[in-house]
Amino acid sequence: MNVDSTVLQASAVVAGYGGKTILHGLDLHIRAGEIYALLGANGAGKTTTLSLFLGFVTPGAGRVQVLGVDPVAHPDTVRRQIAYIPENVALYEHLSARENVAYLLGLAGQQPDADDRLIDESLAAAGLDGAAFDRRVAGFSKGMRQKVAIGLALARKVPVLLLDEPTSGLDPQATVEFNRLLGVLRSQGVAILMVTHDLLSAADVADRIGFLDAGRLLEEVAADGADRFDVRALHRRYGGQAA
Repeated sequence: MNVDSTVLQASAVVAGYGGKTILHGLDLHIRAGEIYALLGANGAGKTTTLSLFLGFVTPGAGRVQVLGVDPVAHPDTVRRQIAYIPENVALYEHLSARENVAYLLGLAGQQPDADDRLIDESLAAAGLDGAAFDRRVAGFSKGMRQKVAIGLALARKVPVLLLDEPTSGLDPQATVEFNRLLGVLRSQGVAILMVTHDLLSAADVADRIGFLDAGRLLEEVAADGADRFDVRALHRRYGGQAA
């Protein structure tokens, strides 16, 4: 691995909450322009792993870095480099897609052009229909909300994207479209960590898949040629952990 390209790094991390250890010596490294899917059952430690990189959890042992910076010691610096999309995207219901992105850009300290060109280009690149730009998001589907969130990430030009169960509740076509958007971000050099139960979606888009069980990374597998992953073999071996 080229160390200089490592964006997200967790080394021998032990972490948990309220005296309970959830992660037991986690080692995880994700490079620029790589999609890493972390699979595991409920309670395996997937969300805790995301929280580590956001600086919400202080490791009891080991080291966590985002672009070489400790997210606990320097949370504001790190979070400016990250777009985090939760399972259910939170937007301002009374605002339009364009207004949401403009307002959230402002909160991030970034002012878009006066003519909204950056916002429009970002929403279009995220796959949102132009007719929806000025519609209130209260009536948006989950897939449309995700496109607004991806549009915001594109407008911010952040190098890191964290995703929590991004394909949960999406129909197959929306999942394919979402994975296509992740491919666009990967081509731009964004490091993407997605935690998921969806082995099929992960196999479709990820460069590497890690299987987490009871806070331990059991194995990592990498995409291999045109066939990418042997999904049937992975399901036989890890179907229980990913369920």
